[in-house]
Amino acid sequence: MIQYAWLITVMPLAAFCIILGLTYRQKMASALVAIFCMGVSLALSLGVLLAVVHGGEAELSLTWFTLGDWRFEVGVLVDPMAAVMFVVVCFITFFDMIYSIGYMHGDPGFSRFFAFLSLFAFSMLGLVAANNFLQIFIFWELVGLCSYLLIGFWYDQPGVALPPPSAGMRAFITTRIGDVGLLIGILMLAAALPTLNFREVFAAVGAGQVPAGLATTAAILLFMGAVGKSAQFPLHTWLPDAMEGPTPVSALIHAATMVAAGVYLVARLMPIFNAGSASLEVVAYIGGFTALLAASIGIVFPDFKRVIAYSTISQLGYMFMALGITGAATAGMFHLTTHAFFKALLFLAIGSVIHAAESQHMRDLGGLRKYMPVTAFTFLMGALALSGIPPFAGFWSKDEIIYSAVEHGQTGLAVLGLVVAFMTAFYIFRVYFGTFGGEIPEHRRHHHYHEAPPTMTVPLIVLAIMAIVVGWVGTPWANYFAAFLAPEEHLAAGPDSTALTLMAISTVIVVVAILSAWLVYGRKRVPDVDAEPLARGIPWLHKFLINKWYIEPFYYGVIVRYGAVGLAYVAAWFDRHVIDGIVNGIAAIVGGVGQGLRHVQSGYLQFYAMVIFAAVVIVAVYIALFVTV
Repeated sequence: MIQYAWLITVMPLAAFCIILGLTYRQKMASALVAIFCMGVSLALSLGVLLAVVHGGEAELSLTWFTLGDWRFEVGVLVDPMAAVMFVVVCFITFFDMIYSIGYMHGDPGFSRFFAFLSLFAFSMLGLVAANNFLQIFIFWELVGLCSYLLIGFWYDQPGVALPPPSAGMRAFITTRIGDVGLLIGILMLAAALPTLNFREVFAAVGAGQVPAGLATTAAILLFMGAVGKSAQFPLHTWLPDAMEGPTPVSALIHAATMVAAGVYLVARLMPIFNAGSASLEVVAYIGGFTALLAASIGIVFPDFKRVIAYSTISQLGYMFMALGITGAATAGMFHLTTHAFFKALLFLAIGSVIHAAESQHMRDLGGLRKYMPVTAFTFLMGALALSGIPPFAGFWSKDEIIYSAVEHGQTGLAVLGLVVAFMTAFYIFRVYFGTFGGEIPEHRRHHHYHEAPPTMTVPLIVLAIMAIVVGWVGTPWANYFAAFLAPEEHLAAGPDSTALTLMAISTVIVVVAILSAWLVYGRKRVPDVDAEPLARGIPWLHKFLINKWYIEPFYYGVIVRYGAVGLAYVAAWFDRHVIDGIVNGIAAIVGGVGQGLRHVQSGYLQFYAMVIFAAVVIVAVYIALFVTV
């Protein structure tokens, strides 16, 4: 099956072309083409995964073009990490597309939506398959373009926070900031080594052909790209605004495509990060701080879709923290895998609520459990998985990260991980109780609530099952995931006393957080954001959190406003004194030369004859003196 791995990437591209060229005016045909092609990719990805499990691994490549001694190639690297990501991306995208039939029903851009989803899947799968820096950078940028197209999909409708086109542009520009670092990092490695192939670069770095200082600098620059794509501090502000796109887009971005790309990049390039230990510390501490920052904002935010967005930022922080602490891909990739299923589930369940309630503000919600039992139950499964309640998926991957921190002497990060675990359970059950518990608000009782159609509920049920069972491949008693991703590691005989103690502590913390959320939000309805217990009890802290630590006001109120003014002044001075000076100087030189030459064209025949005679004399003298006959 490995030799057909390239088809996994090609199939969604084929769907994109077919929809645009043939089925654009037939909406259901467009959806079926996209789903069929994605289903083929899913089947192929499962086949490739089984082949790799049984010891298969390969790198397939073709020469794209050559430039001097450089060979630029197009290739597919099939190893355990790529095999896992193929399945994750294809599985989430396949069921997301099925769900979208019901969610996007009646939308005038129905075919365009499925075309963009297919292009998005092609971009992410191409990124996963890449075996060299040039190819991964091309698909990296294509993923950014697709996110812009899908976030701003409803370009003619107003958004909750800002218009969708503005949200898409903000995401596109913010991630480009990180991409500058990524490009510089790639160029630094290209200047030091005569290859862009991953395995060749890793071998050279491991052999010491790249100085440690250069490797550290390049790794940090590469991490900048991941910071932008995966919405880590300080480039985290774009992801909540990405909620202006259709909810199936949010599920894809947050679970299997856009933001997962940053974690995958760092995991894929881990040999470069290990060459400079300082870069691993940057990854770990940026991830840990981002996890705390986003989780704290999720506690108070009134827009429940954006609460899930901040949850994604926080969980991505967990993943980067794991990568930086361990210097290996296993723990971080395990959490990426489990998180993909339960976060897609949470977003699609939220989409089902928005589809029925036509609102995503918590003041308009409540009491939906009796009207939407399937949605309520599946959301609960996702909430338990995100919180880390055993035996749900998030429990195994979250505890492995906390245990890894203790095992590597990072006690502070382990404590931070436990604090974030408390916040995570609290805010997700704040959403659950506020949405499905209690009674419908008085001002919304005229609204007709109903369960979503089967095209939406069936994917919810499938993802709920995965949120329960997918973590079992990485238990401390038999961590098959770690053994598969890193074959040199042996399966642990079982968890030691430290691991068992941490499992017990984290479970107690999560249970206390859920009970706290029930005491605050489950027993009675909180009618308005101003009536939030935190706003009444600690108003300054509530104001600090609801204003997102004042990071965004600082960006847009100080850097953008005054930075733009200063930049405009410098640009104007440079334009007047440098650009205009160069242009005017060239014009003056040309004018002076023209003024001198105009006298040559006198119109007198005697003058022309004199010039010709002088030229003949000069040529004759030159021949007589310097040319040998």
